[in-house]
Amino acid sequence: GQQKPSKSDRRSLVFVSSINQHPSSIHICFIQRRINRRIMMNASRLVARKMMLPKASSNVRLVRTFASSSNSSESTANNASSWYTLAVAAAVGVGSTATVAMCERSTYNCKDPNVTYSKKMTTTESSPVESEEPEVQATSSRVKDPMTSFAINAMQKELDEKREKQENAGDPAAPTPVPTVGMTEAEQAIEEAARKAKKHSGGLKIFSGNGNMALALEIGRYLGINLGKATVGRFADGEANIMIHENVRGKDCYIIQPTCPPVNDNIMELLLLVSTLNRASARRITVVIPYYGYARQDRKMQARVPISAADVARLMEAMGIDRVIAVDLHCGQIQGFFGPRVPVDNLDGGIIGVDYFGSKDLHNPVVVSPDAGGVYRAKKFKEGLAHKYEMNDIGLAMIIKQRARAGSVDQMDLVGDVNDCDCIVVDDMIDTAGTLCKAAEVLKGKGARRVFAFASHGLLSGPGNDRIANSKMEEVVILNTIPTSPQREANEKLTELSVAPLLAQAIFNIHAKKSVSALFK
Repeated sequence: GQQKPSKSDRRSLVFVSSINQHPSSIHICFIQRRINRRIMMNASRLVARKMMLPKASSNVRLVRTFASSSNSSESTANNASSWYTLAVAAAVGVGSTATVAMCERSTYNCKDPNVTYSKKMTTTESSPVESEEPEVQATSSRVKDPMTSFAINAMQKELDEKREKQENAGDPAAPTPVPTVGMTEAEQAIEEAARKAKKHSGGLKIFSGNGNMALALEIGRYLGINLGKATVGRFADGEANIMIHENVRGKDCYIIQPTCPPVNDNIMELLLLVSTLNRASARRITVVIPYYGYARQDRKMQARVPISAADVARLMEAMGIDRVIAVDLHCGQIQGFFGPRVPVDNLDGGIIGVDYFGSKDLHNPVVVSPDAGGVYRAKKFKEGLAHKYEMNDIGLAMIIKQRARAGSVDQMDLVGDVNDCDCIVVDDMIDTAGTLCKAAEVLKGKGARRVFAFASHGLLSGPGNDRIANSKMEEVVILNTIPTSPQREANEKLTELSVAPLLAQAIFNIHAKKSVSALFK
């Protein structure tokens, strides 16, 4: 539009096929009845000016020209890409010589990614091309995958790993693979693919605060990846010192941090870790909270008190979290304290307890809820035992407690029959163990044979550990959502199970965009 061609140019110019802009080059197809260098260079400068390339004529040069008669246009089109096919097909209708030219920026010296070039000079018998530049013919036009280099590197890495395994096969010190006995070839292939997919971290990064480093390391071992490099410490005045020592731009980051005692320090570390990853341009941030602090303050029981569970949720949401993974929240409505843009996965720790107690020899088992609010949890525990281990004769009981004040129980009444039964008291947490020990006394007084207890979170604040050691219970089973201590390990009645496999599977499913609902069954 900025430069009018002459009458001879208008007569000679028949068809312009396409203009395809690449990151550093511009490709133009000229289909003309008669071609000369002046027409091509004028059109090239015009397109360069329209595409805001440098105005200097040296920045636009003729890289390739080839001429073909109308009889040989069809064979040329078969070897060329789709837009070349359209161009040559248009030239066939002209019935004369067709010339295709490509102009590009000489600064980057880029070539057409769809064409492989050779230095062979081409001429035509009918009409030679008038050009001072050396001519190059397109020999093939296979389209390349933009991820080819990355795919080659990945394949090379996989081949190197296989070669190392084969070399280590003759070494007696090298670990031998676990034999897959009783598996078909298809099952072995599926198992091998699942193992590779599980160990391949891709864009997955796991970070941890000081809340429960042992659990974070165990989750990393199950996933087959290392924890992210980070500094989570304290300054001289007690302020939290957070620093990430690796690139997390565009990564899927998971922060494993229970808000257990010291609650406020762990919450502050979690908030600052989320802020640091957001400022480092992480793609998605998921917080894994095995134990959710302030969960018991989920409603106003009296005047002038905060709803702390909702306030902590608002703090984390304001810092920019994208998802929450928790284990056995004190009450389900805590999930509603987060907005609709922050989904919450409340994993059931009772699945681990069901597998543990299912392997025990229980006589007339009865699942007992220590309060009215935990009846649903006890019912799910009972259904899990009945479904997985075919214990159809399991009973259900409930204890109604009346508290004099927080942490102190005034009176307990039993609803149900526990005479000559093995009782399993199921709760979400054990704090000072006062309620649990008194419930065991009530069950023993009603004729129970043995009393077991299961809880996902073993806080054991104050005299909790000593109370369990001196109680009438046979065994108390807890999960490692809270760091253990030497006093707990010395308690013979206390058994600690690992929640790391459940959390690792949840992290893997979320990262791989798979369903998490299977973990609730």
